Amino acid sequence: MCKQALCPTDLVHRQQIAVGTESHLPLPQGFAQGACQNLENKHCGCRSCNSPRPPFQLAALERQVFDFLGYQWAPILANFLHIIIVILGLFGTIQYRPRYIVVYAIWTAVWVTWNIFIICFYLEVGGLSKDSELLTFNISRHQSWWSENGPGCVRKEASMSGIRGLDNHSYISVIGCALEYRYIEVMHSSFQILIALVGFVYACYVVSVFTEEEDSFDFIGGFDPFPLYHVNEKPTNLLFKQTYLPA
Repeated sequence: MCKQALCPTDLVHRQQIAVGTESHLPLPQGFAQGACQNLENKHCGCRSCNSPRPPFQLAALERQVFDFLGYQWAPILANFLHIIIVILGLFGTIQYRPRYIVVYAIWTAVWVTWNIFIICFYLEVGGLSKDSELLTFNISRHQSWWSENGPGCVRKEASMSGIRGLDNHSYISVIGCALEYRYIEVMHSSFQILIALVGFVYACYVVSVFTEEEDSFDFIGGFDPFPLYHVNEKPTNLLFKQTYLPA
């Protein structure tokens, strides 16, 4: 159920009261009903099209969970910022704040660039190496969670008790993976790019709808300091003054 939109006649009436030039001249009935119905339909249609979309939220949360499991600190920070911007964009669509939606649209370009970098990182393009500690800020040697928990992967630990100084350590090997973990990360990033592009187009559409509504409101005099239907009238006490005709 969408929020009730203000009728253009109410908006004009409020504007007249604000400037002290309230007019008792009614608007044409056809104009009033048509403008009210048109604005309400646009308003309701916009609210229905701006309802939160689950893929935009679930995809970001899913990415954050697996990066947390793999202690990938750089992606964790990027995902956290992405979730905040997505929430900001949803708030902008629900609360009629086009500027917030523009911020989300700009962020989608940054998000696409970041995911392209992740793809290049795992495919080792441009001198990057998937075995480096770039994504963990050189704090740890953790790799992607999928490197040991991918589809079909079997994790084996071999004791290193025979090696001096490594008695308490174990050698971990992963075998039988149906798909190498770097390709899983590439697919994740590619999916994020696809969603970001859809979100960018969607955000541009919502901003255009909001702008059209504002232009329609301005057309009927909603933002004019002097209303379209301004009528200069005499004081109301003169309207009720009795008129005497000579006998």
